[in-house]
Amino acid sequence: MADIKTRDAVKGTIKTIDKAAVASERMKSAYAKTKDKAENSYYADENSATEYATNRVSDAAERVTRDGIHQFDKKGRKAVGDTRENIGKAKDKLSDFKEKRAVKGAEKKAARSGQVGSPTNSGTAVHSPVGAVKSASQAEKSINTSAHNTKKTIKQSARGAEKTVKTVTKGTIKTTAKGTVKSTEKGIKTAQATSKAAVKTTQQAAKTAQVAAKTSAKAAQKTVQAAKTTARATAHAVKVAAKATISAVKAIIAGTKALISAIVAGGWVAIVIILIVVLLGSAISIFGGGSENSSYTPVSAEVETYTPMIQKYAKQHGIPEYVELIKAVMMQESGGRGNDPMQASECGYNTRYPNSPNGITDPEYSVNVGIQNLAACLNAAEVKSLIDMDNIKLALQGYNYGNGYISWARSNYGGYTYANAAEFSTMQAARLGWSSYGDTQYVAHVLRYYPYGRAFTSGGGNQAIVEVALSQLGNVGGQPYWSWYGFGGRVEWCACFVSWCAEQCGYIESGVIPKFAGCVQGSNWFKEQGQWQDRNFEPTAGHIIFFDWEGDGVTDHVGIVEKCEDGVVYTVEGNSGDACRQRSYAVGSSNIYGYGTPSY
Repeated sequence: MADIKTRDAVKGTIKTIDKAAVASERMKSAYAKTKDKAENSYYADENSATEYATNRVSDAAERVTRDGIHQFDKKGRKAVGDTRENIGKAKDKLSDFKEKRAVKGAEKKAARSGQVGSPTNSGTAVHSPVGAVKSASQAEKSINTSAHNTKKTIKQSARGAEKTVKTVTKGTIKTTAKGTVKSTEKGIKTAQATSKAAVKTTQQAAKTAQVAAKTSAKAAQKTVQAAKTTARATAHAVKVAAKATISAVKAIIAGTKALISAIVAGGWVAIVIILIVVLLGSAISIFGGGSENSSYTPVSAEVETYTPMIQKYAKQHGIPEYVELIKAVMMQESGGRGNDPMQASECGYNTRYPNSPNGITDPEYSVNVGIQNLAACLNAAEVKSLIDMDNIKLALQGYNYGNGYISWARSNYGGYTYANAAEFSTMQAARLGWSSYGDTQYVAHVLRYYPYGRAFTSGGGNQAIVEVALSQLGNVGGQPYWSWYGFGGRVEWCACFVSWCAEQCGYIESGVIPKFAGCVQGSNWFKEQGQWQDRNFEPTAGHIIFFDWEGDGVTDHVGIVEKCEDGVVYTVEGNSGDACRQRSYAVGSSNIYGYGTPSY
């Protein structure tokens, strides 16, 4: 029985130890759950700031520690209580056992005194209780040791748990900190890489911007140059338009003055004629189809101061309505300057002063003699009105050459042409032994100052170069033209011929036409001046025509347009078969390169 009880006591101790183990397992489970909660709590907001994450982990660790210790303490206390209760029960049983053993011992002593010779049985009786006592003592000692060990285990487990929690916490914090630091470092590196990439991108953008700026600058320069070219062309067009408008207004004013002069002179027929001239001539001056022929150059202020004197002697010599024509002659002769403003000293009506250039020293006498001479020329040329331009031209050239030219031109050619004027000049120079005689361009020079001259003159100033060119028909070899240009021997002389004709009209000196010996040089000049038209253009007299025989876009030949009629362009060309010839081409012909359109 005692052995069985002793086993029960030991079993109770084992159960107590098993409960401590179960408590330890429960504590571990509670710790694991708490740890999971802490980790879940930490990872729930992994994107938060490092400091916030650290506080969260620290709080979770403290909760784990507190929960672990509480669980260990709770389970441990219960295990200790259970163990103490079992120990008490064991002591009670041991006490009962001792009492019973004492009773039995007494009984046995009594028996010994009556039965001395039973050693085996008595030995057994004695040894059995002692073994039980020893077993009980060992059980008590084992229980105390288990309790002590259990308590120690609980404390160690608690300390270990706390240490584990702290280690986990520190590890978590360190891991979090390290992760955060690494993430921060990684972020910094990423930021640096991004910054470098941004810098590179910015540098590339800057380079691209610089290239774009340079390209824009070049484009801007080209645009500026184009704008300058356009501005020059526009300025030229504006100047031309302004000149045309001013000329028209001045022509009207001049016509009105002529009308007033005629009214003062009392000639009713002249009044009707002048009214027609003022209305028609002024209209053509304004609406002359954009032709440069209608341009009018006003006389100078010096000439205008002679108006009262001109009116006086014009009436005296029977040509009161020709005041404006007289002014034009004075303008060409002297511009109203000097003591001989009409340059009349060499005419036959000068009887007071030497018949030599500038022989007259009295301006009023010069005006008187000059108007008298002009009136005689108008009568000899049979001029009928202010707009009888064919006969006025004959009279004007007679004023320059002398009245002998009028009769010669009428009897030989029926009137004035530039060609016969040039012929007469050459003839007289040869007869007198002079290098030249008179001004072959005198008519054109005077008419630019006459209000009605351009409006009622076919071809006007640009007709003059045509007439010069026509006067040279039949010349072979071109020696007068290339030698005039400055060449010591024969060259391809078509351009020299055009330049020579322009020089005879005063167009090179005035800048209307350039002096050129090469066709490309000449065409480029007109293009630069904005005075260029392509082959499909319908030209007028005096335009400069350029040819491209080979169709390679390079001009090879040049001539002067005589006229354009019914889709056919008529020309006068030097060096056409090594001679001056008249030629013709269809408008738009593939042989035509283009046209220079001088501002005559």
